[in-house]
Amino acid sequence: AQRHAVLAAALADAARRTGSADGPLPVRLGGWRNVPSQPQAKRFRHEPGGWELEVRYRLHRGALTAEGHPDVALVSAAADRVVLDIAGVRRAFAVTAYAEQVFVDAPWATLALTALPRFGDPRERAVPGSLLAPMPGTVVRAGEFVPGDRVGAGQPLLWLEAMKMEHVITAPVTGTLTELNADIGRQVEVGAVLAVVKEESGP
Repeated sequence: AQRHAVLAAALADAARRTGSADGPLPVRLGGWRNVPSQPQAKRFRHEPGGWELEVRYRLHRGALTAEGHPDVALVSAAADRVVLDIAGVRRAFAVTAYAEQVFVDAPWATLALTALPRFGDPRERAVPGSLLAPMPGTVVRAGEFVPGDRVGAGQPLLWLEAMKMEHVITAPVTGTLTELNADIGRQVEVGAVLAVVKEESGP
């Protein structure tokens, strides 16, 4: 069941990239290889579980072939809604995407995913000590700190409101706050650098 939701997320992403938000999924998708025998691969990370999920599929003349899904056929796909025929039963999936964050409302549950880049994630090259936004949100509160201040490990630096919940962004290590992007009301995307803490060197 979870794998069907991931497949729906991948097909919605393909439709979104072609700009067909309201229409059916075209036979030729942006980003697809010219050789139809080669499958398209899309990777996601399950949130908050952290495990990676990959889906591989082909679309040829409107017919979907998804590896590991011999009983699945494509009925329709748009950027915000995908309908699959699963073993003869039609299932609709509502898909909402905020940058890399993807939420799939399946008939049985809601799945939160992070789309993983095909050619490596530039956030992996972030400055050590960077605190990245875990999801899209708004900065609603900040601690009484300015760059140059010493902060302790676990000390709250700012508060981010996302998905109607407040998330506390804390210092990962004890050290010096070298960067703070915490203007109240600022809207941030997934992976935005909120702050940077340079760890104290040993004695």
